[in-house]
Amino acid sequence: MITTRFAPSPTGYLHIGGLRTALYSYLWARKNSGRFLLRIEDTDLKRNSREAALAIEEAFRWVGLSHDDEVVYQSERFDLYRKYIQKLLDEDKAYYCYMSREELDALRAEQQARKERPRYDGRYRDFKGTPPEGIEPVVRIKAPTEGEIAFEDGIKGKVRFKAEDVLDDFIIARADGTPTYNFVVAIDDALMGITDVIRGDDHLSNTPKQIVVYNALGFTLPKFYHVPMILNPNGKKLSKRDGAMDVMEYKRMGYMPEALLNFLVRLGWSHGDQEIFSFQEMLELFDPSEINKSASAYNAEKLLWLNAHYIKNASYERLLQELRNFDVHVYDHDRKEILIDALRERAKTLVELADMAKAILYPPENYDEKAVKKFINEEALEILQRYAAYLKISENPLHLPVDFEEVTKAFMKEHDLKMKQLAQPIRIALVGSAVSPSVYDVLSIVGRDEVIARIEKLIRRFKNR
Repeated sequence: MITTRFAPSPTGYLHIGGLRTALYSYLWARKNSGRFLLRIEDTDLKRNSREAALAIEEAFRWVGLSHDDEVVYQSERFDLYRKYIQKLLDEDKAYYCYMSREELDALRAEQQARKERPRYDGRYRDFKGTPPEGIEPVVRIKAPTEGEIAFEDGIKGKVRFKAEDVLDDFIIARADGTPTYNFVVAIDDALMGITDVIRGDDHLSNTPKQIVVYNALGFTLPKFYHVPMILNPNGKKLSKRDGAMDVMEYKRMGYMPEALLNFLVRLGWSHGDQEIFSFQEMLELFDPSEINKSASAYNAEKLLWLNAHYIKNASYERLLQELRNFDVHVYDHDRKEILIDALRERAKTLVELADMAKAILYPPENYDEKAVKKFINEEALEILQRYAAYLKISENPLHLPVDFEEVTKAFMKEHDLKMKQLAQPIRIALVGSAVSPSVYDVLSIVGRDEVIARIEKLIRRFKNR
């Protein structure tokens, strides 16, 4: 059974690079009717926080990536790790190292002076003497000193490392007994039955060490897929300014989770020229072996385009619910469908959708100065005044946009007016600016009485100024 995992360190928020890795792992497991697990790698007790771990789970819930089983916290598994440390010590595959910090610093200085790669020199590897006093030892694993570490990467192909270039007898337990990253990752992946490890290629250099642990404990190696990084449009490391922010910040900015997932799945993977993928299509089509070998560039415009697509195609119920998250409550509005239809084609984000809805639903407090200067004059105010009076006495039922279109055209014909003489002034009266959806849609949503009230408010504000 294919079993994948996402294993973040809770030192901060979940960023989009992490979410992409989680998505790839999730899709591969679900496509194969396998299991997708969540593990929190919090062995560094000083830097990790339970709040950050909970924030990661919150982000998972928002985008809909459900994990199997309970969340595994490494900080709760120290007794298990100690058992495996002792196993390696008992089998002479690991040993206590009594080298002091001062000795280690001196060794590194000598190696750097000789322009050698800094590395532990193995002085306690086969130590049989009396341990020095006053030193709390670390535990080091016996790593191969020659040959190579090689594995087949699902993305990069055959990967080889010369043992002498990348390995020394690295620490698997610190002096205080806490285990180290590469040791616990290998143990947890093996014990949790992880068959496929999909992760960023910044972890590639960790893989030889983890393979050493796997081999020492007799575990079966998983399949590795090292995913190239996401870069900014200039080919540099993605920064917070470029988009490497908290995943939940995307929610606050008005992005829909399916748009973000669609965007991320295409950052490194493709299926022909297809750009828009439903979640079901992702599940059916994704294969990690098809991930690009080169890095991908973050494209903010592409994300906005996708988000606009998903807003445009969302159900009424979904958008009404999303608007509630931005303090727009229109479930009881009798023209809510007209409101949604008027705005969904224009909005790139849910924030824009909410702001445009508020501009229509609530009377303007202020008016755009440039629009007023260009379109509001004595003639325009006179036309608006006549239009309001015409609406008051109209016997037509004024509910739908077509109702307002009919009465407005009758008004213009009676007063020998062109629509351009009324359209912008009425927009300013209704929403405070010369930009809005269809005038007839806005008139219908606002309703006859409120339209009259807003026109009269504008006239009072600018008459005889």
